[in-house]
Amino acid sequence: MKEPIHYNVCPICDSPDIDFVFKAEDTTVSHQKFPIWHCNKCTARFTQDVPEERHIGAYYRSSAYISHSNTSKGFINKLYHSVRSVTLQSKRKLVETYAGKGNLLDVGAGTGAFASVMQKNGWNVTGLEPDATARANAKKDFDIELLTGQDIFGLEHNYFDVITLWHVLEHIHQVHIYLDLMFALLKKDGILIVAVPNYTSHDAKVYKEKWAAYDVPRHLYHFSPASMQQLLELHQFTNIIQKPMWFDSFYVSVLSEKIASGDTNIIKAFANGTISNIKAINNPSRCSSVIYVAKK
Repeated sequence: MKEPIHYNVCPICDSPDIDFVFKAEDTTVSHQKFPIWHCNKCTARFTQDVPEERHIGAYYRSSAYISHSNTSKGFINKLYHSVRSVTLQSKRKLVETYAGKGNLLDVGAGTGAFASVMQKNGWNVTGLEPDATARANAKKDFDIELLTGQDIFGLEHNYFDVITLWHVLEHIHQVHIYLDLMFALLKKDGILIVAVPNYTSHDAKVYKEKWAAYDVPRHLYHFSPASMQQLLELHQFTNIIQKPMWFDSFYVSVLSEKIASGDTNIIKAFANGTISNIKAINNPSRCSSVIYVAKK
């Protein structure tokens, strides 16, 4: 790995008050272990010694990486596909709760499933995806032409009614630059919707360094609700509302159980996912993954 990034301050809030937590293994590609550190000021966590942006592509090259390959091989990927149609429609309904039809930018569109749903429901959709394989699969599977990640810098300001990032923000090296840019791309009163894993959830506490949503080194940051709130406010977003992602606790627990025990123990994984959701029923900030809806 060339020129790893080592932080001496928190990459989210710039505080030097940071501490080592534990090492987590990249179980998808390299099987390297990466340190995860914690910021005592904003409570964000981050992966230490990650590859620079130009070198991290190798860590996404796996047929098992479903967001790029759209594979349905294996039990876990079949499980993902079995609930995807439900989650896609729930995402659409969430977007339309806060905005009528208009211009939507989907950042990190993967294989284009969400972009396709929104386009079929009357939205003018622009999708961005840095991975060439994922863009090719989007064209093949959904006939969607996605732009590259770098194309975001050429998009028209004050144009989009909604910008969505479904489990994408944690992958972005230049997180502050991108959030400033997305603020500029949104129309007045435009809506930003960001979904990220929540390391303060029950299932994360159960699985610790084996929690699949740490997903090192692809996940550069690991957010708590408090750190996401601070990050969005830092970039001028307001009226921040938290929404739960109920299915993620089960999916992540199944993946985590496989990492922790080497076995797909569905009963144990679903029990942990159920407990995680019960603890979050009246408090979305305790959910395995949280959606943040913010206004420009």
